[in-house]
Amino acid sequence: MAYRSKRYRALAAKNKAQATLPLAEAVKILKGFNTTKFNQTVEVSTHLGIDPRQSDQNVRGSVALPHGIGKAVRVAVFAQGENAEKARAAGADIVGADDLAQQIKSGVMDFDVALATPDMMGVVGPLGRVLGPRGLMPSPRSGTVTTDIASAVKEFKAGKIEFRNDKGGNVAVPVGKINFSEDQIVENVTAFLNYLRTLKPAASKGTYIQTITISATMSPGVRVSA
Repeated sequence: MAYRSKRYRALAAKNKAQATLPLAEAVKILKGFNTTKFNQTVEVSTHLGIDPRQSDQNVRGSVALPHGIGKAVRVAVFAQGENAEKARAAGADIVGADDLAQQIKSGVMDFDVALATPDMMGVVGPLGRVLGPRGLMPSPRSGTVTTDIASAVKEFKAGKIEFRNDKGGNVAVPVGKINFSEDQIVENVTAFLNYLRTLKPAASKGTYIQTITISATMSPGVRVSA
């Protein structure tokens, strides 16, 4: 059983009687948990009514949050020629082709997001075993393989998030920092949930978003009305 600090247990006890709450109320309670000396990351966790074992029920995508996620995002881009220059001009931290692939194969992955132009997938494809488990493999479905590489770089640098469900049918994403205003957190969470709803697989039956919980790095979760 995971060890919980005295501080955590006290906060959990304070919230124990709470049922699911409207988002604005849940955010207000969560911000009241901000008793640490560092700026905690706020996360939204959802449990979806999907069967992750079925490929046609997996959920994956990317969405730009209106207020970003409150951290600097390092973006690596697989591109060459003119596209490479566009990526650099847009603010990409790392740009390369075969050289970038070799760097990744050697175990150096100093970036948070990997983007690629379609013509580079021959170079990117063999990296699936390395990038895939880390959630960094570029994919057209998530908007990380694109012909408009400059726009993609700017969006991810500004706080666009990429996500996919895990083996349990859960999706968890960062949606900002605890020092964001209540309105900023609410707007970021709302943007994510609205987009997530559009991704409901046709094969998924019944309730799609079954549970929603918001939490911070060192705080208990607060259940949100789905």
